[in-house]
Amino acid sequence: MDLFKPLDISNEEPKTEASGTEKVKCLIVGSGPAGYTAAIYAARANLSPVLYTGLQMGGQLTTTTEVDNYPGFPEGVSGPDLMEHFRKQASRFGTDIRFGIAVKADFSGPVHRLTFDDGKEVAADTVIIATGATARYLGIDAETRYAGMGVSACATCDGFFYRGKDVAVVGGGDTAAEEATYLAGLCNKVYMVVRRNVLRASKAMQERVLKTSNIEILWEHQAIDLYGENGVEGMVLVKKKGTPDEEIVRVKIDGFFLAIGHTPNSEVFRDFVTTNENGYIITIPGTSKTNVPGVFAAGDVQDPVYRQAITAAGSGCMAAIDAERYLIEKQ
Repeated sequence: MDLFKPLDISNEEPKTEASGTEKVKCLIVGSGPAGYTAAIYAARANLSPVLYTGLQMGGQLTTTTEVDNYPGFPEGVSGPDLMEHFRKQASRFGTDIRFGIAVKADFSGPVHRLTFDDGKEVAADTVIIATGATARYLGIDAETRYAGMGVSACATCDGFFYRGKDVAVVGGGDTAAEEATYLAGLCNKVYMVVRRNVLRASKAMQERVLKTSNIEILWEHQAIDLYGENGVEGMVLVKKKGTPDEEIVRVKIDGFFLAIGHTPNSEVFRDFVTTNENGYIITIPGTSKTNVPGVFAAGDVQDPVYRQAITAAGSGCMAAIDAERYLIEKQ
């Protein structure tokens, strides 16, 4: 039984305006779970979506080795393989998938215009922004060297692999406190690496951390390196950097989690869409609608809370349905 029946929108091919600008009904920017899911639903609704992948085709999951918490894969699946399934499904329903990065947006008129890094301009009746967010890293070489081998920016995604082991969480804010307490329920020992001598986390989160017996806070420590032959086996820290008491410390760990925040990839759109103080696009609660009619946002670019593949995919579905209904109402 087909639970998603397309409404009566003619399936026209993209047109080209006299200026050379391509005209489409639905333009999707981003190729993570949100973007590809939006494409699947939009294509099945005869919106003939055009999807630009962005710099990282497949999004953040392409940097994840194993994904064990996405429904439908009881044995787990690699991040790249999961995103390849998404891409193939979107393509099967007719999505026009293109490699390109949005460099300019103009949402000032009834038709929305985006310019891409190859100079091409595309005008669209609806735009779905699914550009995701980028995890912040310390910038040390070891983060790249051990990517997928003990370094992670998502405890909820990867904590399962470290059951009964010792791990470290870098950061002193609410995110770090939340990740540390989550990991404490799985791991033998959790070290919180905090650069200052206080936590920036809210009082409630601080109390949770301090009351968790297997969390140890390493005050005034900064991570400068990781070591290990076939993966992370330990971290190198500098204690009280820049003081007479400065000291190099080595701590054995199996996993190294970054919890110093994410940067939403919304900069290109900020002249037109409303964002919060951290750059996350604000949507009308219960919808994917932004403050600009016909422009929708899905996935991590508008989600500072959950940031999971499954929630991104769900919001991509919402965005496609919202875009379809918007076009119906305009007829």
